[in-house]
Amino acid sequence: DPARDEWQKPHQVIQALALPPTALVADIGAGTGYFAVRLAHMVPKGQVYAVDTEPDMVKHLAARAKQDGLANLRAVAGRADDPRLPAKVDLALLVDVYHHIDARENYFAKLRGSLKPGGRVAIIDFNATSPVGPPPSGRLAPGVIKDEMKAAGYALATEHAFLPNQYFLVFQPVAR
Repeated sequence: DPARDEWQKPHQVIQALALPPTALVADIGAGTGYFAVRLAHMVPKGQVYAVDTEPDMVKHLAARAKQDGLANLRAVAGRADDPRLPAKVDLALLVDVYHHIDARENYFAKLRGSLKPGGRVAIIDFNATSPVGPPPSGRLAPGVIKDEMKAAGYALATEHAFLPNQYFLVFQPVAR
């Protein structure tokens, strides 16, 4: 959807993440591959794990990677309580997904074990005033996410403010 590109700003998002070409990235809740495909192009010597819990989406992602010749894009069948990453990653990206996760503190505490040293978790989700996205009752304030991530063992590393409809928070694990 070209209209989504205008407000989602995928190229700017990926640039802001400053990934080296060799990065290992997990796009958790990848859906049809909106970010995963773009990430695969941006980390040509790396690997992108396109994770989804819906079997049809996982099949679609695998077919899309093959069709587009993206050998560095791998579809992964995640579970609601575990992304089931096949290797430790430099970055876990969750776009419009955080509010769908149950038991978030446990989920993100477990995800810490799937991050490389210096690894990050980037969370992009809808702000309260966005004209698109889930109904307001299904949205979480950035402060809630910051508190939950702190409880799961993370600290806010960066907060980007260039997305008109979403907040963009980047976290790193803290030593325990």
